[in-house]
Amino acid sequence: MNRRIIAGIALAALIIAAIATSGFGLLKGDDGPLTLYGNVDIREVEMAFQASGRVSRVPVEEGERVAEGELLAVLDPSQAQDRLAQADAQLAQARAQLAKLQAGSRPQEIRQANAQQAAARAALNDAQADYERRQPLVESGAISRAVWEKTVTALRSAEARFAEANQGASLTAEGPRAEDIAAARAQLEAARAARAAIDTDLDYTRLEAPVDGTVVTRSVEPGSLVAPGVTAFTIAIDRPLRVRAYIAQTDLARINPGMKVRVTADGNPDTYQGTIGYISPRAEFTPRSVETEDLRTDLVYRLRIVVDDPDEALRQGQPVTVTIPAARPAVED
Repeated sequence: MNRRIIAGIALAALIIAAIATSGFGLLKGDDGPLTLYGNVDIREVEMAFQASGRVSRVPVEEGERVAEGELLAVLDPSQAQDRLAQADAQLAQARAQLAKLQAGSRPQEIRQANAQQAAARAALNDAQADYERRQPLVESGAISRAVWEKTVTALRSAEARFAEANQGASLTAEGPRAEDIAAARAQLEAARAARAAIDTDLDYTRLEAPVDGTVVTRSVEPGSLVAPGVTAFTIAIDRPLRVRAYIAQTDLARINPGMKVRVTADGNPDTYQGTIGYISPRAEFTPRSVETEDLRTDLVYRLRIVVDDPDEALRQGQPVTVTIPAARPAVED
């Protein structure tokens, strides 16, 4: 009987030793789920005006959820509107100038130039006739030298006026130069660009949410003066919600992108489902926020986990525990 008891005790000890040593090293066991530690990613957008001015309206408060495109604050637009009205007038002037040049000379202007040409020709004919009539008289002394000089001067003046009238009629018939039209067109484009720039400045008086999120900080109040680039709001981006976790190099072969995980947080009874979306190709030292003493100085790889079913109980920066049920068994050296 004693031998049976002793044999039973020995067999039980043998079984316990075999379990503890995974079959004395001959059998490979399954390590089971892999547990990692990390934090909910902090993803924020700092919003600032691109123009200076006085804040006229702030319709959102801290803690409010906002949708993409929702109005956050407005600057007084009166100065930009005045400049826009001036730009509209300059644009209309440039457009009218180009249209005038492209239309060319009016029929009345052409007739006027032709009439001036005809008058200049008649005056030249009269001066030429006086010159031909008086030329023989000055040689005989019938007229004074002074009268002759006036006759010559009148002829030269009539010739110059006729030449000028000819050129004027030609220019009027031909119309504006191509270079003048090109210059007017360039002025019109410059006026359009100036108007568009002022229109953009008017858009800059409105600050809108670039993404869905929650207003974390609001640094402006109605009536306050702001400068371009100074943060007015901070918006937390909480969708999609991401967890940043770290895995030791020895466990890296146990996971791959696309694996399903479970995410839990201290004090929160809920368990959230997630998916491994990214594994960093570069090793780094374990950050201080990962509370595992044995890994605190080891090299690890960063994971990005997308939580499939987040709620308001999961907050940015919160420490979480990540469990990977389908992790592969560890590879023994």
